[in-house]
Amino acid sequence: MNVIDPDNPIPKYLQISAWIKDLIQSGRYEKGASLPSEVELAKICQVNRNTLRQAISELTAAGVLRREKGRGNFVCSKTPLAITHKLKSISSFSADLHELGIKEKTRIIKKGMEEAKEQVAKKLILGPNGKVVAIRRLRTGNDVPFIYEESYLPSATFREILEMDLTGSMYQLINERFNVTLARSDQTIRAVNLKGRIASYLNVPENSAAFFMESMTYDENNIPVELLHSYYRGDKYVFEVEVGRYHIEENKVHQD
Repeated sequence: MNVIDPDNPIPKYLQISAWIKDLIQSGRYEKGASLPSEVELAKICQVNRNTLRQAISELTAAGVLRREKGRGNFVCSKTPLAITHKLKSISSFSADLHELGIKEKTRIIKKGMEEAKEQVAKKLILGPNGKVVAIRRLRTGNDVPFIYEESYLPSATFREILEMDLTGSMYQLINERFNVTLARSDQTIRAVNLKGRIASYLNVPENSAAFFMESMTYDENNIPVELLHSYYRGDKYVFEVEVGRYHIEENKVHQD
C-alpha cells in the first residue's frame, strides 16, 4: 500500500491526514471509533512517527480526531468533511449548518466604525470621507472553524447594528431590523493560500488551500448594502453552481 506519493509536492503529513479523512468519510471509522495505533499507522504509511504525529495533530486541530493520552486517537466529529454551499440564492452560513444539523457558533473578532478604504468605498458607492461599519467574525460548526469573514456596511444606514447581537445571521438582521430587502448578490470566487492571522484563525498551517469569496449584496433599488470578504477552508467547503439550459447562438452571415 502506497499512502505517500513521493513525487507529490504536498507535505507527507498532509497526504496522510487526507488519507485518514478518506477512511473516516468512507465509513470505516464512525464517531467514537479508535484508529490503529500510531506505530501501526506509521508502518502502513511508511513514515517515521514524527511525520505521523504531525498528521494526527492536524486532524486533532481540525476537530476530526480526539487524542486521549495512553489510549489512542478517536474519531470525534460528526461534522462533514466538506459542506456544500449552493450558489443559486442569497443564503447564510447559519442556514447551511442548520440544514445539516450542525451546531453553529460565531466569534466576533473585531467590530467598529472605520474610514472606508478606496476599493471598499468605491464598491459601496460612498461619498468623500465615507465611513463603514466593519465586522470581522470567525464562523464555526461543532467547534471546528470554517469561515473567516470581513463585512463592510455603510455607516449612515447601519451604525446601530454595532449594538446588536452579531453572532447569528447578518442577513436576517439586515432584513428584519433595518427593513432592507436583499434582492441580489454578485459573488466572485478564487483559490488562495492562507497566510498569517487568517490561517491562525482557521486553525490550519500557513499556505493551506482556501476559497476567497467577495460578495456584493444589493437591495431592491439596486443600492449596495454589504461588501463581504469570506475565506473558506478548502478542506471544508464545496461550492455547487446550478446553471440553465445550453443554447446555441446561430451566427447569421449576411451577403451583399
